[in-house]
Amino acid sequence: MAKTTLSITVTPENAGRVDLIARELCESSRSQIRGMVDYGCVSINGVVCGDIGKTVVAGDVVSACFDPHQRYKEKKKPWNDRTFRVVFEDKYLIVVDKAAGTLTVPTDNNESNTLVERLTVYLTHSRGNRDAFVVHRLDRAVSGLLVFGKQERIAKQLIEQFKQRKPQRVYAAIVAGVMPNDEGTFRSHLATGKNLDRYVAPPSSKTELAITHYRVLQRMSDTTLVEVKLETGKRNQIRIHFADAGHPVLADPRYKTKQAAHHHWIRDRIALHATSLGFEHPVSGEAMAFESPLPSAMQKFLAGNR
Repeated sequence: MAKTTLSITVTPENAGRVDLIARELCESSRSQIRGMVDYGCVSINGVVCGDIGKTVVAGDVVSACFDPHQRYKEKKKPWNDRTFRVVFEDKYLIVVDKAAGTLTVPTDNNESNTLVERLTVYLTHSRGNRDAFVVHRLDRAVSGLLVFGKQERIAKQLIEQFKQRKPQRVYAAIVAGVMPNDEGTFRSHLATGKNLDRYVAPPSSKTELAITHYRVLQRMSDTTLVEVKLETGKRNQIRIHFADAGHPVLADPRYKTKQAAHHHWIRDRIALHATSLGFEHPVSGEAMAFESPLPSAMQKFLAGNR
């Protein structure tokens, strides 16, 4: 089908957004013009325009080269969300890289914009009406890898793997002070106080066994970069264990906060990141393994504090 080319020279009276001028030029709907821009049909002074909101001024020439019988459907834009980045996705599950400062699930205060809510919006937007089912969590202050089920039965199968301690969960943490041992294991029982803070306590029916393995990756003058592997996954486990050992995670707002403060750490987040996640795919049985690089805040601190 032959294409039609229309052009108009912008006057002072109609200067403004290019999409508004193109609508008038082509006598088309807003959605049609958006689609035409996406398909490179609209140009300004001979240069293809890719931004419907671009401003044109008097003297600019706006042109549209298009098939008048074709419906130009707007292309779906890539999903952009500050709370997470999609690392892997199939019809059964989704693995994401959570941003620090984001709650995994709503609290009793019914806080909004949680990760599970944002994921549900994403899945509805991209694949139709679907929910994200929680498998495990990260503290609000912690960034890194999480897996969610797209079906309740898938989430339950993954949860069972976590109960059996099958998944591999590796973290990177910058802790206060210079740790003397190259590697070690923290093994203790954790209890919860009335203010919901957690602490190491003697074994009882009200405590939970927590096991954390660590390996020193880099020692600096007054801090240490450690690799942490979880054998159990109790709330605040890593933060409690290192604080109890006298080496709290930098910027921890809850456990040994004074000792966790550092004059070179200026970010509004904790220096803890879930770097690796491995589990068995609940349907295919395939071994799945994912990696997430250190966030820029941790990288910059390490580069400037050798």
